[in-house]
Amino acid sequence: MAFAYHLITLLLFTKSDIKSTVIPLSIFSLVAAPDYSSSRIPHVIVWIWLHLLQFDVSNQTLQPDEDKQNKPWRPLPSGRITLSHAVMLRWWLVPLCWAVSFYYSATVLGASVAFAALTVLYNEQHMHSHWLMRGLLNAIGFASFEVGGTLIAGSQPSNLDSNAILAICLSVGIFLTTAHAQDFKDVLGDDLIGRKTLPIVYPVFSRLSMPIALMFWSTALSFTWHTDRATSLIFLCFSTVVGGRFVTMKTILDDQVSYYFYNAWLAAAYILPGYWRLYHAPGL
Repeated sequence: MAFAYHLITLLLFTKSDIKSTVIPLSIFSLVAAPDYSSSRIPHVIVWIWLHLLQFDVSNQTLQPDEDKQNKPWRPLPSGRITLSHAVMLRWWLVPLCWAVSFYYSATVLGASVAFAALTVLYNEQHMHSHWLMRGLLNAIGFASFEVGGTLIAGSQPSNLDSNAILAICLSVGIFLTTAHAQDFKDVLGDDLIGRKTLPIVYPVFSRLSMPIALMFWSTALSFTWHTDRATSLIFLCFSTVVGGRFVTMKTILDDQVSYYFYNAWLAAAYILPGYWRLYHAPGL
């Protein structure tokens, strides 16, 4: 019973980010990796989730009172774990993630070390409070997830081929230009604590940028991964609908729903490297 209790506590730290981080990044890692094996799927999911846990525990120990109103079910506001024990867990997770990463390769360890450093900058150094650094650190942080996950998913956990590297670089560009999709729904709370996200600093520009960026990336990704006309058209139309929601539907509930649609678009974007490997990779 004690084991189940503690496992649920760990899962509750990451509950909000399963759909937006673990699932899409696991999909990306599996389709971007060269010669992936289905036996590696649990390895990829666990590695990504463990690093997400490191980030979320770090984030939630800094301002525990923030969750009392919005997310009282989280481990700290619900009393499942004390703040002092959560802080201990936060720092013990760093060497644990490094040890697990080194088991696969020194390159995976490098991704884990980079992720730990970015987590400190984002959370403990409060660089997430400004929209520019928030976007930059988000993009590089997700790239660290993708590098580690893709290495583990592939047959050679020390090397990435050129297409995997291209997929990760494109992902960085997508996050740099669209990651503020997650901030619209949190504008009221962020404004109260003085967090300067892009929707707060540039409310009109940030909304107009969503359809432009999503349509641009849908077109660019379709050309890059050589999708057929029907797939390209569907992807572009979907990006138009998702981007248009951010411009025309502006309530908090609307923004929450739009963010779900954005994650669906992102998952579709993540699948496209797999499309290329399936239909256009050399030797097929």
